[in-house]
Amino acid sequence: MNLSYTAASLALAAFAVLPRAAADADPLFQSDERLHVRIEAPITTLMRERPDKEELDGTLSYIDDTGREIVLEVEIRTRGNYRRQERICPFAPVRLDFDKGEVGGTLFRRQNRLKLVTHCRNATRFEQAAIREYLVYRMFNRLTDQSYRVRPLTITYVDTDDDGRENTRFGFLIESRKRFGARTGWSVFDTESVDVAELDPRYASLVAVFQYFAGNTDYSMIRGADGENCCHNTNLFKDGSAAMAVPYDFDMSGLVDASYASPNPRLGLRSNRDRLYRGRCSHAAALDETLALFVARREALYALIDDEIELTSGSRNGMTRFLNHFYKTLDNPRAIDREFRRTCAAP
Repeated sequence: MNLSYTAASLALAAFAVLPRAAADADPLFQSDERLHVRIEAPITTLMRERPDKEELDGTLSYIDDTGREIVLEVEIRTRGNYRRQERICPFAPVRLDFDKGEVGGTLFRRQNRLKLVTHCRNATRFEQAAIREYLVYRMFNRLTDQSYRVRPLTITYVDTDDDGRENTRFGFLIESRKRFGARTGWSVFDTESVDVAELDPRYASLVAVFQYFAGNTDYSMIRGADGENCCHNTNLFKDGSAAMAVPYDFDMSGLVDASYASPNPRLGLRSNRDRLYRGRCSHAAALDETLALFVARREALYALIDDEIELTSGSRNGMTRFLNHFYKTLDNPRAIDREFRRTCAAP
């Protein structure tokens, strides 16, 4: 396969409208500028009890474009599975629940429930992992509009349990499933599992190659984890009759390289930095077009790393080396055959 400039240009044009043009994002997600917010809540209680249903009262405040302080009531709880464990993340990810009647006319208009990715631990290497995961979301944004938008934050947590003690850290918000559906025109699809034949081949090919690109094997496009509905670290939507598996949660990927990350033991990988293509052989017809898209967007993907001023030199170099290895594969037809065509999963 020769990933020529012409092929890459055609792929770029094709995927730009896959499968339909996306509407404008909500105001909160129209900018990649770091938003400074204050979250005042009983943080000590929240992180000690780690409620996954009960919500605690708090406020979120920020300064708007006019210089006015906006204070919004918010209910907050912890969320997730792996990172919600205290031994993994003393500061767990959280969900923010806004009153839709209160957020009108603010940057948070149209928002209700938002996932907030936090710093996990009060150490630079953990905060750097959160920044790297944010960039992985941004990289998928560069490949397709049909991806979850994210907004970076500088968050000052004010612990009302501890005399207002403050802790300022990086975090980012993820576009909600409902608002993603409204933006793309896709409908939420809740099911226990889905057949491979129901997946849109081109979008499934894009997701599979992206997960290989990121070095992530902690996902499934057709089923959930044991005892959970479909799908593991992907949300299912329907576009007409086709199922679209939209990925999220990349902390186990080699590109993020979180200190707690490890590969799926069932896959025989030695490290989370080892890549394994998990795409389907039945989607092989879309592979050339997908790989050509990655060639076309090569500079844009590297630019996200180069332009992120909050990355340490170690983070920047590690991410760059990981991308270099991916593109070394794409530059070698034999390596493409070895890494993608011979390893695809049946059907």
